[in-house]
Amino acid sequence: MRDKQKTEKKIDVWMVGSIGIDDVETRTASRKNLLGGSLPFATISAAFAGAAIGAVGVVGRDFGSAFSNRWKHFGIDLSGVQRKPGPNFRWACRYDDNMIERATLKTELGVFADFMPELPAAYVDAPFVLLGNIQPALQLHVLGQARKPRFVTLDSMNLWIDIARPALERVIAKVDLLVFNDGEARQLTGKWNLRDCAAEILKMGPRYVLIKKAEHGSLLFTKKDVFIIPAYPVKVLKDPTGAGDAFAGAFMGCLSKARALNTATLHHALVFASAMAAFCVEGFSIEKLERITTADVAARVRELRKMAALK
Repeated sequence: MRDKQKTEKKIDVWMVGSIGIDDVETRTASRKNLLGGSLPFATISAAFAGAAIGAVGVVGRDFGSAFSNRWKHFGIDLSGVQRKPGPNFRWACRYDDNMIERATLKTELGVFADFMPELPAAYVDAPFVLLGNIQPALQLHVLGQARKPRFVTLDSMNLWIDIARPALERVIAKVDLLVFNDGEARQLTGKWNLRDCAAEILKMGPRYVLIKKAEHGSLLFTKKDVFIIPAYPVKVLKDPTGAGDAFAGAFMGCLSKARALNTATLHHALVFASAMAAFCVEGFSIEKLERITTADVAARVRELRKMAALK
């Protein structure tokens, strides 16, 4: 954590988000005390691209060394993770049999309730930034500490549209890419057709809008083009938790290693992200990610590109 780890390597991309301890019930299993929150899924998935990743978050007294060690095993820099004396953020859910809808059974914010993200000095000049799904005011606060990042991605949710829309609109205006699911895009814009939704969001400031449609893939919109990214058809779906975070993190990790930012590198990063999200749902928490190699990821990326008839 911050007081024990000193950043020495250059950071390609820093990510801010939640760090949780989860209880998850599905149609086949019930698991407790899992490493969760958006930040572990995003940073670990990004690391498979070979990027140097920095994490910005907060943990409580009950976030044990076993969690930290599993996380650091992937080479993630945790000097941006604060440790506070209160209880860790905890969350519990139960998925419906379709493994899409879920009911939240418990949300205990703990130290996350008073989280005020602060960038370590080594993160300030990082060229890539992922603002994970936290309060828009906190996203603005931490982004304001960065020095002219090259590319910023924003992940958000319906809750912030409901209760913090002015702050959300301010942060949307400052980013390069906004990530929403289809329902959130419709809620934000009041439009139904996704092309109309994207057009409205692009007017708000981003250069790109990524609209996710779960197992149906996602759509990347610019003012001129639309690119369809298929979802990888997994054989065994164990736990959907963290798939969207894995997708966003993998995208940014892959993009940060590209020599140029253009249509081709964006498309490749999105295919890489789709492959990583598929690995994520094949296990609870980060368990599947702990069992795969970069060769496994490369093979899945090739398979997905072939499925989608991409060169």
